[in-house]
Amino acid sequence: MYSVGVREHFMVAHSFQGTLFGPAQQLHGHTYTVDVEFRTAQLTGEGVVVDIARAHRALRAVLDPLNYKNLDELPEFQQQNTTTEFLAKHVFDHLRNSIGHGALGPGTTELTSLKVTLHESHIAWASYEGSLRD
Repeated sequence: MYSVGVREHFMVAHSFQGTLFGPAQQLHGHTYTVDVEFRTAQLTGEGVVVDIARAHRALRAVLDPLNYKNLDELPEFQQQNTTTEFLAKHVFDHLRNSIGHGALGPGTTELTSLKVTLHESHIAWASYEGSLRD
């Protein structure tokens, strides 16, 4: 299995509902580092998994609407705890949609899976990974 990864970051504020979250129930912020891994068993005709520049642009397009935002105020996240795990899946879903619409260019139809990891600090992270073949 081949893989290529890209990394980016974004900054958000949010709060959580529920006593499980202790002081994080109050408004707080994160600078997330995001790692995305694109996987395939077969390289494109050019000998790559994906065009890294296109992969980076696709990731940035997913993150830009969230960057410097209070997630509590965004309509799509109303009444949702925007945990690191939840946001990893959100990024995955939007990247998967972008891939399906050709954002990574020709030759990427062989991609088999995608893994998104959000690092909320140097000691804590969460990931979501799934197939692109469903």
